[in-house]
Amino acid sequence: MSESDLDPAGSPPALSNSSSRSATPPSPPTPPNLHQNTIDPEAKWLVQKFGGTSVGKFAVKIARDIVSGYIDQHKVAIVCSARSGSTKALGTTNLLLKAASEARRRSGSKSFGTPGNMTPLTNGMFGRAEDTPGVSSPGTPRGRSSSSPRSSSPPSMFPLTPLTTPQAGQSHPEFNTTVDIIRSEHMVAAQTSIRDPDILQELAAEIERDCDWLRSFLFAAQVIDEISPRSRDSIIGFGERLGCKLMTAILRDQGIDAEYVSLEDVLPSEEEDESTVPPGPLDQSFYDKVATVVGERVKQCAPRVPVVTGALYNCFFGPVPGSLLRQVGRGYTDLLSALLTVGLEASELQIWKEVDGIFTADPRKVPTARLIPIISPDEAAELTYYGSEVVHPFTMEQVIRRNIPIRIKNVENPMGGGTVIHPDPDLEPPHGGIPALPEPVPLAMLQELSAAAADEAHRSKRLPTAVTIKERIVIMNINSNRKSVSHGFLARIFGSLDRYGVVVDLISTSEVHVSMAIEDSLPSKIMDRLVSELRKSGTVSVHREMAILSLVGKQMRNMVGISGRMFTTLAQGNVNIEMISQGASEINISCVIEGRDAAKALNLIHQSCLQIKPEGARGRMGPWLF
Repeated sequence: MSESDLDPAGSPPALSNSSSRSATPPSPPTPPNLHQNTIDPEAKWLVQKFGGTSVGKFAVKIARDIVSGYIDQHKVAIVCSARSGSTKALGTTNLLLKAASEARRRSGSKSFGTPGNMTPLTNGMFGRAEDTPGVSSPGTPRGRSSSSPRSSSPPSMFPLTPLTTPQAGQSHPEFNTTVDIIRSEHMVAAQTSIRDPDILQELAAEIERDCDWLRSFLFAAQVIDEISPRSRDSIIGFGERLGCKLMTAILRDQGIDAEYVSLEDVLPSEEEDESTVPPGPLDQSFYDKVATVVGERVKQCAPRVPVVTGALYNCFFGPVPGSLLRQVGRGYTDLLSALLTVGLEASELQIWKEVDGIFTADPRKVPTARLIPIISPDEAAELTYYGSEVVHPFTMEQVIRRNIPIRIKNVENPMGGGTVIHPDPDLEPPHGGIPALPEPVPLAMLQELSAAAADEAHRSKRLPTAVTIKERIVIMNINSNRKSVSHGFLARIFGSLDRYGVVVDLISTSEVHVSMAIEDSLPSKIMDRLVSELRKSGTVSVHREMAILSLVGKQMRNMVGISGRMFTTLAQGNVNIEMISQGASEINISCVIEGRDAAKALNLIHQSCLQIKPEGARGRMGPWLF
C-alpha cells in the first residue's frame, strides 16, 4: 500500500491566489481580507491538534505555514493544548497545578478580595455575547450562560472582582505570584507574535480578564479551604483556554478568520442531571454522544476556522465520579481531538509535534533509526505501552474504530508526510474512500512516497516494525513462603498492588513465584509500605535501574525464530536478561535488562532483528517518536 492511497491531506497544498470565502459574512462581521475555510460542499473536515510545545514555540509558523496551506481544500478545525513556557517549570499546566496547590496553603496573614461583578466582553474573535446573565462558577455544572449557541464564552466566571491592593496587615496570597507568571508568559508571547495593535489590545484585555478570574477562583477555593476534583479540572482547563485564545489571535493577525470555541455549554441542560448518569467508568455510548454534540457545535463556526479548547472538564466529566485527570490523564486534549474528528466525520486527524513521526527506534540513541511512514493501530498501541510517546490507545481507538486515519506530523517540516496510523486495510474506507493527494505533488512529498515504497519492500520481508526501550523500571520478585500451591497467593499480591495504585508493565508467574516490572515512580515511603505488605505473602527482592526492551511488529505472529534471534543477539552482546514476556497480542516480545545496557541493546536489536541499513531514511530527529 502506498502513502498516496492513504493521504487526503498529508502535506498542505500550495496557497492559491483566490481564496474560498463565504458570500455571506458570518456574525460578527469578518474583515474582507481574512482567509476562511473553503465553502466547497464536497470538502471534508480535517482536525489538526497542536501540542503545548508547538503552541509555545511555533504559533506564528502554525498559522502562516500550516493552517493557511490547508483551508482552501479542507475545512480545518484546530485543537490546542495549554501553551508550554520558556522552561518546563514555566509550562502553563505545571504552573496551574502549582497555583492550585498554593491555594490550599493558608498564609499567616489574611488575604484579600471583594465580591462584585465581572464586566463581559462584546462580540469579537472570542465569540462572546454582549450580555452574560446567569453566570456561575465553572465548577458548578448546573450553571449556564444564556448566550447563543454560537457564543464560545469561557467558563462562566465567579461573581468576584480581581484582587485589589492589600491593606495594612494583609498580603497577597501565595498563588498570586504564580498567576502573575502565567499572565506574563502569555503577554510576552502575544507581544512577540502579533503585529496588529487592535488584535493585540483585545487579546491583552482577554488575558488580563481571565487571569483575574483565575485569581478569584483560587481565592474562593482558599476561603472555603477546599479544591474538589472538578474544581481542579476547571483550573487545569484554564491553560487550554488561554492557549486557544492566543492561537485565535495569531491566526487572525496572519489573515485567517478564526473563532475561539469553548465547549462548556455544548451539552443540553438535561445532560447535567447527575441522576441520569450511571456511576462507574464511562461507556462508549457516552463518548459517541459527546462526539456528536461537539461536532455539531464546531460545524456552526463555518466558514470560520474554529480553535477548540481541549479540556472536557466541566460539561462532560462534571456529572460523573472522579475528575478529568483521573479519568483520562493529561492526554485529554488528544481525546477531545479524537471525539471531534469522529463528530465531524473528518478525513483525517493530524497530531502535530516536533518530529517527523514514529521511528524504528529512538533516533537519539540509535543512529540508524528511520521514519516509519505507515503503522498499524496495534503496533502503535504496543509502542505506547512500552515507552514510546505515540497516541494514547483509548484516544486512538475512538478514531480508528470509525476507520479514520491518524497522522503524526512535524510543525518544523510541514511538507513531510509524517507517520500514518492507518486502520485495517481490509475495512471499507470511510465516506466513499480516501481522496488522492492534491496535484501538483511537492518534491518533498515525492521523497516521502519513495520512502513509503521502500518501507513496504522492507515489510514484505516479514521483519519487525520497531524496537523501543522503557527505562526507570523496578523488578519485584515475590516467592511464596509455602512450597505447595497457595490459592490466595496471587490474590493477596494483586490486592496489594491495587491498594497502592501500582500498574504492572510486565509479569511472569508460577505457582509460588511472581516477577513484576513496574515504573520506578512511587515515592520511597509508599514503596517501602508496599514491599512490607508483600512480605506477608513471601520473600521479596527489589531490583532497580532496570529497563524494558520491546520488539514490536504485526508480522511477528508468523516469524519463526525471531525470539531466538533477539535473545541470541543480546547474549552475544553480553546483555543479561532478567525477565522475558510476550504480549497476548502476539505482536511484541519484551524482556527486562539492566538500565546501563539500554542503548547498546537497542542498537544490537535494531541492526540484527530489523536489519536497518545506515543509509535508511532518517527523517527529522526530536523527542522519541514525537
